[in-house]
Amino acid sequence: MQEELQVPQNSNMVRDQIICFPRLGREGEDPVLYRRVEIWDAEKQETIAFLSNLLAFGATTIAAIYKERWQVELFFKALKQTLKIKTFVGTNANAARTQVWTELIAILLWKYLQLKSTFSWSLLNLAALLRQQLFFYRDLWVWLDDPFQAPPALAGVHDDAQQLEITW
Repeated sequence: MQEELQVPQNSNMVRDQIICFPRLGREGEDPVLYRRVEIWDAEKQETIAFLSNLLAFGATTIAAIYKERWQVELFFKALKQTLKIKTFVGTNANAARTQVWTELIAILLWKYLQLKSTFSWSLLNLAALLRQQLFFYRDLWVWLDDPFQAPPALAGVHDDAQQLEITW
């Protein structure tokens, strides 16, 4: 440990230190310094330690950055679970960007449908079942709230098998 810094009063901050790892430095070079910030998470009843190279920021700022970063990580986890990008269609950066943006727009629409529905959908289930429903003509808003209803019969079509003709 290099230096113990003052912890702000009336905060969830437990410890604020500037440290270095002795084996990382080479002979004759200045040591690489890191900021080690510990906070108490009252919700989980545990201490969380953050390691950062942002020496100029305050401990509360570093903790806030990592808290927001966790939301970004959760967002990317949701993206990885719902995006169906296995390979990219194009080979250049613009093609990849276009494909990712298209998927993001689709996720945004799914999220909107999830929020507007009275049924408690998970985003993954909504996306999967919505893909299946594309083959049926039905009112989307009715289906979102009651997805287990059979699709309505098309007007003028009878269940009689003789009505079905396939011509080549």
